[in-house]
Amino acid sequence: MFNKIISGGKLEKKVIENIKNHIKILCSAAECLKTAIESENLKSTYCVAELERDADSIRREIVSTIYEGAFLPFIRPNICRFIEMIDESIDMIEDVAFEFRYLNPEIYKLIAPECIRIAKINLNMCELLFLAFESLIGKDNLKEKNLAIRVYEKQVDDIKFDITEKLRNIEIKNFWDGKNVSNFVDYLTKVSDLIEDASDYLYIIEISLR
Repeated sequence: MFNKIISGGKLEKKVIENIKNHIKILCSAAECLKTAIESENLKSTYCVAELERDADSIRREIVSTIYEGAFLPFIRPNICRFIEMIDESIDMIEDVAFEFRYLNPEIYKLIAPECIRIAKINLNMCELLFLAFESLIGKDNLKEKNLAIRVYEKQVDDIKFDITEKLRNIEIKNFWDGKNVSNFVDYLTKVSDLIEDASDYLYIIEISLR
């Protein structure tokens, strides 16, 4: 249904390609973060900031093209909100990368396995979101991807509970160490929430076209 709306529209096709690129940058940022926390290589986290700048540029171009007249007025707000959710997800990944650079290594080692699992799930969710968007503009089943993303998000919630239980039993003597690890875990788990929200907006767009 969505492919009929963009059929023959140059502005619409431009937006679609840029949205794909935007989501690909999200996937790259998630992969960069996963690699960094797996290897505990602090320098490799800086690639997230570079990707975030690229994402900002693409977001501005998408919004500008929409204001030029791409898509019918009733669908524009939901598309813009979807773009904002992608951008917020990338920003959140950058926040995770920042906090990771200041984590106490001894504290991190105690929760590293769970954090790595979450980073992997976040990457899987990003890749599913790309497939979900392709489903929207094609003829595949968007609902299945949306459901799979929800299942992943629930897994992250469960792992966060396990991390919280571990942290409750750790004696943290330095205030900043405690704040830092709290922020890191909070931001890392919020990425999945934002991706789930973005997926929901795709579903809203699909429903609005029926």
